[in-house]
Amino acid sequence: MRASERIINEVAQGIRSLDDAVAWFSSLEQVEQRAVLHEVVRYAMQAHATVNDAREGLARSGVRPTMTPAVLIVREPILEQMGKIINLPPGEYVKSIRVLLSTFAVADTRRRETECRGTCSHAWHNLS
Repeated sequence: MRASERIINEVAQGIRSLDDAVAWFSSLEQVEQRAVLHEVVRYAMQAHATVNDAREGLARSGVRPTMTPAVLIVREPILEQMGKIINLPPGEYVKSIRVLLSTFAVADTRRRETECRGTCSHAWHNLS
């Protein structure tokens, strides 16, 4: 499992704090940060993230609701909005990762509690 995959899923499962993941993300080169943003969006898509997940995730993210990634994440269609978020300029990357990771965490938790409950064999859902 790649470091990024582990860290993203540890945040989703409450094993690692969002702040710790953001510190790790901030230590990456800009091109790596952009790749991680894309990765989180892919995972959120696989978890079937909804705007309701995004609203809850935004509340957990620590990002003010007036910031660009926050404004985008709570609009429909969410996949289109996530595409806009990952294309924001580098100055928005930290806010973007906070919003996207928090949204993924909410969506993935819902999925683990419904579709994967008791029978999950996904390696990324069995980290602890």
